[in-house]
Amino acid sequence: MASVPIVDISNPSATSLAALDDACRSHGFFLLEGHGLGETIDETFRVGRQFFDGDPAVKNSVRRDERVALGYNDRELTKRQRDHKEVFDFVDPTEGRAAHHNRWPSAPDGFRATMAHHFDAFSELAARTTALVFEALAASRSSVEDHRGDRTTSYMRLNRYTVGDPVPEHERAGLNDLADVALGEHTDPGLLTLLIQDDTGGLQALSNGVEWIDVDPRPDTVVVNLADCMQVWTNDRYRAALHRVRPMGTTDRMSIPYFFTPPIERVIEPVAELIHGAPRYRPFVFRDFLNARGADNYADEGVDDVQVTDYRIIDGA
Repeated sequence: MASVPIVDISNPSATSLAALDDACRSHGFFLLEGHGLGETIDETFRVGRQFFDGDPAVKNSVRRDERVALGYNDRELTKRQRDHKEVFDFVDPTEGRAAHHNRWPSAPDGFRATMAHHFDAFSELAARTTALVFEALAASRSSVEDHRGDRTTSYMRLNRYTVGDPVPEHERAGLNDLADVALGEHTDPGLLTLLIQDDTGGLQALSNGVEWIDVDPRPDTVVVNLADCMQVWTNDRYRAALHRVRPMGTTDRMSIPYFFTPPIERVIEPVAELIHGAPRYRPFVFRDFLNARGADNYADEGVDDVQVTDYRIIDGA
């Protein structure tokens, strides 16, 4: 079986579900085909590239700040080192907080409508993918119903990984050091991430805790990686995908993740029917975990960020 299997979400076979199960135990990555979103994906990439290639003044007009932590940024941190990328973040455009948190650029034409359409389509796909993961776990219908994601707490990002430093040289004084890789190794805090990527390559996953493997671009597929809350729900049966991005050599890379998360006030703990033996995590509220994980994304707080393993129960504790 391929180390990063492809699953037809429109008609998953027993063989592909077995491959999904194996991949989620090993590294937490698999690919989706049969999603029917090719035109949506192409349009999102087209408009996203226009934004990043556009007037720097337009990007700076929606730059994130201490008041609003969404929008454009070219100096984000992962584990206290700067990433080789520029990003644009937004939350569910239909949700109440969007009016305060989302910042929309004046160009390119159709940017906001395109991103809203993508968010709608990928919210639905994320819900179907979560159910697919529970199917691979042979979980009951009640567990599927009780453990859903929430689009109103989820968010989307445009990434452009640059060749070299994304910050102009005259603006680098006082900034954290640039990392050795384009994006440092990390896990995502929610349930799962749906990612579309161009054909540049560079995404890697740590398999079985020992070997970095490539998650190569495949035409017409969506990359799925499991996140921290899914690792807790499955009581470590499945891995939150530890991943990174290699430095870009000769060309930029663009990727667009949709981060699917639980309800913000949801208590996260192992699912009863998936526990074999004792639970390995103490319960925590997703809001608290998300706030702790995101504290150093925008400024160096001087300490390492919180990890889901900080909630793991130590034997005898």
